Amino acid sequence: MQLKPSNNRPKRRVGRGNGSNRGTFSGRGMNGQNSRSGGGVRRGFEGGQMPMFRRLPRRGFKSRVGRLKKFHDYVNIGELDDLGLEGVIDIEALKTRGRVASNAKRVKILGGGELEGAYEVHAHAFSASARAKIEAAGGKAVVV
Repeated sequence: MQLKPSNNRPKRRVGRGNGSNRGTFSGRGMNGQNSRSGGGVRRGFEGGQMPMFRRLPRRGFKSRVGRLKKFHDYVNIGELDDLGLEGVIDIEALKTRGRVASNAKRVKILGGGELEGAYEVHAHAFSASARAKIEAAGGKAVVV
């Protein structure tokens, strides 16, 4: 069995005489906008009727400021004891334990919960209460 190309039909040649079945008007009809060179209407055009996308109301609110914010993954300090880590806790350690997303760019430590051990925590940002609790437990809050 021989392999054949999936589409080997030749391109339709229009305007090559009436014997070709595509002569005279070349399959465009006699008159109208679509028969003209460069004719046709843009996408969404409804013949002068108010188009659907302009008849329907806009809904909702899209904040332009939100796109400019720096987004963080958040970790409460109460979760740091549960990770089973000793000494230094950095972003890579949080990623390997599955606590933050593997593609996380920034990590912020929040002050929810209580901290038992003394850790040196490396992160992009700390809330004021988290920093106070880490230092009260004998640890260090290091901004990366």
